Amino acid sequence: MSFGLYITHPQVRIDRAVPVPRWGLSDIGRARAAQAAAAPWAKRLGRVVSSDETKAIETAEILAASAGVSVEIIAGAQENDRSATGFLPPPEFEKAADRFFAHPRESFNGWERAIDAQTRIVAAIDRVLADHDPTVPIAFIGHGGVGTLLKCHLQRRAIGRDGDQPDGGGNLFRFTLADRAVSCDWTPIETYQ
Repeated sequence: MSFGLYITHPQVRIDRAVPVPRWGLSDIGRARAAQAAAAPWAKRLGRVVSSDETKAIETAEILAASAGVSVEIIAGAQENDRSATGFLPPPEFEKAADRFFAHPRESFNGWERAIDAQTRIVAAIDRVLADHDPTVPIAFIGHGGVGTLLKCHLQRRAIGRDGDQPDGGGNLFRFTLADRAVSCDWTPIETYQ
């Protein structure tokens, strides 16, 4: 049976002078993506789909090169819109993220609501899978926030941060293409088998 993966980009180079969607991978993030790309599962991918954010595209390009496929960029797969607050230092960001997940129908200081971000990412994934050959392994490269929202949807559970990926990014979960059931919880990309 073939599989789908949702993969979050690993560590990024934080630069307050650059808009967050244009941040690229750090040296550590790039090394982790390269390590994952050397794994047998990465070479089996028949399709690599990415959000339009730089860090996701860079991760997707590394994985796609290993699989010998091109990266497809799709609309609607970007991270939840947090531009209203701009960059938040990590302790403040974690508090904001807690609120984002705890109150999915409310906006935190102008952020996109979790319920809206979930609707958007689910629709983006559904559009791709609607005409995807279910015998072909596919990877979606994106972001932790919307990835968690997608995972909650696939597990048919309420939005909650308890479904979030471990710190640092660069994790994946696996789902079956036949029924879109999550079959592997968040796992670091370089240790996934």
